[in-house]
Amino acid sequence: MNNYAPIPNLTGGRLLLAAFVLAFANFMVVLDMTIANVSVPHITGSLAVSASQGTWVITSYAVAEAICVPLTGWLAGRFGTVRIFVISLFGFTLFSVLCGLSTSLEMLVFCRIGQGLFGGPIMPLSQTLLMRIFPPEKQSQAMGMWAMTTVVGPILGPILGGTISDNWSWHWIFFINIPVGIGCALAAMRLLKSAETATNTLKIDMGGLLLLILWIGALQLMLDLGHEYDWFNHPFIVILAMIALIGLIVFTIWELTERHPVVNIQIFKYRGFTISVLALAFGFGAFFGSIVMIPQWLQVNLGYTATWAGYLTATMGFGSLLMSPIVAKLATKYDQRALASFGLCLLGGVTLMRAFWTTEADFMALALPQILQGFAVPFFFIPLSNMALASVLPQEMASAAGLMNFLRTMAGAIGASIAVTIWDDHGKVARSEMAGSLHMDEVQNILTQRGMSPESSLGYISSLVDKEASTLSANHVFLILALVFIFAALIIWLCPKPKNGVTGGGHAH
Repeated sequence: MNNYAPIPNLTGGRLLLAAFVLAFANFMVVLDMTIANVSVPHITGSLAVSASQGTWVITSYAVAEAICVPLTGWLAGRFGTVRIFVISLFGFTLFSVLCGLSTSLEMLVFCRIGQGLFGGPIMPLSQTLLMRIFPPEKQSQAMGMWAMTTVVGPILGPILGGTISDNWSWHWIFFINIPVGIGCALAAMRLLKSAETATNTLKIDMGGLLLLILWIGALQLMLDLGHEYDWFNHPFIVILAMIALIGLIVFTIWELTERHPVVNIQIFKYRGFTISVLALAFGFGAFFGSIVMIPQWLQVNLGYTATWAGYLTATMGFGSLLMSPIVAKLATKYDQRALASFGLCLLGGVTLMRAFWTTEADFMALALPQILQGFAVPFFFIPLSNMALASVLPQEMASAAGLMNFLRTMAGAIGASIAVTIWDDHGKVARSEMAGSLHMDEVQNILTQRGMSPESSLGYISSLVDKEASTLSANHVFLILALVFIFAALIIWLCPKPKNGVTGGGHAH
């Protein structure tokens, strides 16, 4: 990890500027993951599609990114780290422009896939290049700056997304990437030229890559289209499920027998790594499911503008920003399993608070769980990442980091799809039950006596039932997500006890 050799012409101010460019590029990608969340109602309204279809805008990006992340190491080794970093920035910017110019959901989803494919390598490559250009004694400060952009992104994402969507149009949430992407790419070309890595003719596991794309694509299509096609009552969904399952089995066997696998599955032989990543996947899936759903619920049912939904969602970020350096320090002194378990239990408790939300809830009642969630996120994220990487051998760390990032991203996409699907489906059930138990004629008579026309009273009743049904359904989803967090908190204790302060290099079976 610390095979440091001074980079020619990269000292002093130029070195700091290079670090800023790398951190800012990472910030742009992290921002893009969250900026679209609060804008989904605007996008769905503009393109005339349902709210559940609108989540494709988020999940398509996440899945494309997940597919591309395992390839980062191979691409960097084959074409050079700096070259791939610059190409990724230009590609990400180009697809950002195309996203903003999209006139249909299909076009937008296609362009978001392009964004994800080029955005995937930016985060790990910016990390790798920072470690390469800084001497060992300054690497921790450089990574601290990098990590700060990762934390600030989710704070500013919802605020920017909401403000832009309300005051201009949702297209501009993608256009704002243009100056950042081009600026970072040109600066990286100039500053990091001397930091380019050696290239080799490396073999690519084409069979493994095609199988990876096949089963992940089938799984995501199944999750996104399931509720529209009545799940397994439709043959198309059954076929997709079979493709995903068989694809996963064949992919696993292929990767275990391949000399140069695209995903090194053998890393799962370490119990510490497997359990940590499993807990991280469950925790992040539940976390991402809630942060996708909350802005939509606020806007659709409580009448929040995208801006105010952004402000409310962003309150989470302040706790994360404050606690990240503290948790990093605590992780060197205390049992990381306890820290991660505490973080996940806190997230479970916070999500349980949301299960009692009503349509009458004020801003503070809605914001309090968000603030507490911000404090909880570093407690589960930092220790689990450390434990996972500390469980593998030093030469396996790059593969382990790629696999961990891949599974985390996939879990987020799956969590968002499942949460929105359950919300939508349970909302329909709750609506029909409420409508069936409502004494419609009596309620309509009361409203007409108060001056409403029969048509207006019917519309008012229908709107009220819709809001209450949607809220009941959201409460149901939050209850399920709370149980997922608690489950993740419990399975952590199956990990072997990690050594205090270890962030890599040991291994535990």
